[in-house]
Amino acid sequence: MALLRKINQVLLFLLIVTLCGILYKKVHKGTVLKNEADDDSETPEELEDEIPVVICAAAGRMGAAMAAINSIYSNTDANILFYVVGLRNTLSRIRKWIEHSKLREIHFKVVEFNPMVLKGKIRPDSSRPELLQLLNFVRFYLPLLIHQHEKVIYVDDDVIVQGDIQELYDTTLALGHAAAFSDDCDLPSSQNTDRLVGLQNTYMGYLDYRKKTIKDLGISPSTCSFNPGVIVANMTEWKHQRITKQLEKWMQKNVEENLYSSSLGGGVATSPMLIVFHGKYSTINPLWHIRHLGWNPDTRYSEHFLQEAKLLHWNGRHKPWDFPSVHNDLWESWFVPDPAGIFKLNHNS
Repeated sequence: MALLRKINQVLLFLLIVTLCGILYKKVHKGTVLKNEADDDSETPEELEDEIPVVICAAAGRMGAAMAAINSIYSNTDANILFYVVGLRNTLSRIRKWIEHSKLREIHFKVVEFNPMVLKGKIRPDSSRPELLQLLNFVRFYLPLLIHQHEKVIYVDDDVIVQGDIQELYDTTLALGHAAAFSDDCDLPSSQNTDRLVGLQNTYMGYLDYRKKTIKDLGISPSTCSFNPGVIVANMTEWKHQRITKQLEKWMQKNVEENLYSSSLGGGVATSPMLIVFHGKYSTINPLWHIRHLGWNPDTRYSEHFLQEAKLLHWNGRHKPWDFPSVHNDLWESWFVPDPAGIFKLNHNS
């Protein structure tokens, strides 16, 4: 009997220990989950209401990115999260410019772009070296920079937004489309563009149709091109269709065969996108991408037209912070002075 009593006591003790262990695990698990929830600063509902905007801030033209950010932030009540992308040696300067200026109120993340992803994928092009800036290719790698958002806006640094960015974000993407762009066939009337000599608005301006690889694509050279300086992107479709891998493939082909880097358009970043997205993109409202303001310093748009525009883009050589340029007064109204005094406007001959 004494032995049986001891066995019962041991079993009872083990049962109590087991129950305590189970209870501890439940309490501990609940605590961990609570802590994780507490540590997560953004709930799914908040993420849905947030508009992520990706913009690059290159060392020599950081003032452009700050002006674009200021114009976007000042013309909307939407909850904007700016992903400001730079190279490692510029990250601290980007942060200081924002935190020590009127932009200190914005919600932002400074993101480093690692240029090693471009190793062996860029062919030197002496005709337009400015197009080979490493940050020009950030738009190829949006899923590497943005993780929790379904929809993303990318804008070049040489833009000014005059409308509510919420409208652009609400652009409808057709089923199966990973991105929306502005068609180059939606240019304003000829009276505004007849002096834009050399303007490229078809695939002929970006792809070398003398090359068999380009001919084999079966794309007509008269097909309207699009401008990837403003993009509304669906990250799920982008990843599902492996868009980044496709773009890298055409970068590599260009290194091997010189398919477009010497073309008139000089679009070493545009050309791969024209190929990958051919016939598979949605369109942006034309007023949300009025471009070519930097194409010819002798060509101006009408003031009425500019007032109607939602987004202005100084694509081309003639930037609004430099000389010569046009409509630089519109751009300068959004300029945020550099707290470090490094970036300066140059509007003198």
